[in-house]
Amino acid sequence: MNSGKYQVIYNGEQKKVQENPNKSTEDYTIAVVPKVSGIPYFNAVEEGALEAGEDLNVNVLFEGPPIADWQQQRSIIEDFIQRDVDLIAISANDPKKLGPVLQKARQKGIRVITWDSDTDTKFRELFINMVDPENLGRHLMDNLASQMGEEGEYAIMTGSHVAANLSAWMNYMIEQQEEEYPDMKLVEVVETEDNPLKSYTGAEKLLKTYPNLKGILGSSSVGPPAAAQAVKDAGKSGKVTVTGLSTPNLMRGYLKDGSAQMITLWSPKKLGYLTISLAKKLLNGGSLKDGQHIGKVGNIKIKSDTVIMGLPIDFTRENIDQYDF
Repeated sequence: MNSGKYQVIYNGEQKKVQENPNKSTEDYTIAVVPKVSGIPYFNAVEEGALEAGEDLNVNVLFEGPPIADWQQQRSIIEDFIQRDVDLIAISANDPKKLGPVLQKARQKGIRVITWDSDTDTKFRELFINMVDPENLGRHLMDNLASQMGEEGEYAIMTGSHVAANLSAWMNYMIEQQEEEYPDMKLVEVVETEDNPLKSYTGAEKLLKTYPNLKGILGSSSVGPPAAAQAVKDAGKSGKVTVTGLSTPNLMRGYLKDGSAQMITLWSPKKLGYLTISLAKKLLNGGSLKDGQHIGKVGNIKIKSDTVIMGLPIDFTRENIDQYDF
């Protein structure tokens, strides 16, 4: 499998990768592994990936674990290796521990890229990022600070401490707060494992433990709706700010009733579409260039071996009904 060689260009730098010159695009099978299955964010990614598969005439397999667990991702990848897929695209729950199984895939001629959450660079060819992590982290903190009046106690709810994207965002959030908002104080970081129930109980505990809490920032899609529901149930809507990353459909009611103030995201459906589009380009020996236009997605940015899809979108009570995902 994949015996030929060709060149892919990243910002003018040539990089050798492998290709099977005898295989038609109709025969390509691209396996996409999300961090977790069954939550709206990754469901939207799946919708975009499957749409791209139909549009681009490739086979798309989409399978994730029931909880955000790297060991279960490893088992899924092992199965895809046995099924001899052409490319595996993974949103990694751990940047290092998945390395051996990804190296095993590459040794068997299967291409490996990451999307949403990266691994160490030695384990993959390309990372597809939604947004620039520093810009996003700082932007999320600016949003929280503006809603809190730039002072008071706040907490962060993250899906995982080891997921590369969540860790990077959180580091920049905290850095922005310490540099720009000295009158704000981080009291706790809660790990939710991207589980809605654990997110709710975590938010509930925060509200009880810190009676002076003024804000909760959720950095994975299940955190803000759980926090908003906990704030609403505690009768603290409007008293405790809720912001962060989530989908418009999950947050619509909370933004409208005032139990959340602002939410931020990109289009996860476009992310799924972009992942399949770029995967096929790599398999076909195409080049990726900064500013290149990708159909149904837009113009991409490239930094070294990382593709950046675009800018985040802020959703409020005023504009939320313009979006449906």
